[in-house]
Amino acid sequence: MKEEKTKKQMFELVNKIHFGCFNLCKDAIGVYLPVAGNVGIFCQSEEEFKAFTKIRKEITEPSNNPDQKYYRLVQPIIISAVNDIPQTIYTHLYIRKPSADSPEAGDIDFVLSDGEYFSLKQKITEGIKIKGASIYDRPGWDNIEIRNSNINALAYISTQKMAEKVRTKF
Repeated sequence: MKEEKTKKQMFELVNKIHFGCFNLCKDAIGVYLPVAGNVGIFCQSEEEFKAFTKIRKEITEPSNNPDQKYYRLVQPIIISAVNDIPQTIYTHLYIRKPSADSPEAGDIDFVLSDGEYFSLKQKITEGIKIKGASIYDRPGWDNIEIRNSNINALAYISTQKMAEKVRTKF
């Protein structure tokens, strides 16, 4: 893969993840929520992982933290507003190794205030159906996951504090 072609492919993938996740959010919650600034790409092959990691190293700030997961972008990725989907700014990028457990293209983290998040989480916990939404079951995490088999991405909703916490492995 030529690097310039690969960089273009990576940004096209971020765009697809962006619009997919905003659609997931709107379908489930009824509104577009603000993003935390995190965008994750789930690589589908080792070749893609190597190529995208190389690009990530060029476009993000270096970190000597061995637990770093999301890296701060030197220049944020800005996706212009389209129809009613607002302009969005991504400040952190995650490139994930291939995994058979999650074949989606990637994810985006949306945020709510503590009170709004608790209220939404309580509804889901009490069994109130919210399209595609479930409590993300992972120790130490406090997120709501939204998925739809027709959309090749995952959306996560949490508080800003949790969205920042996931930027490092824990």
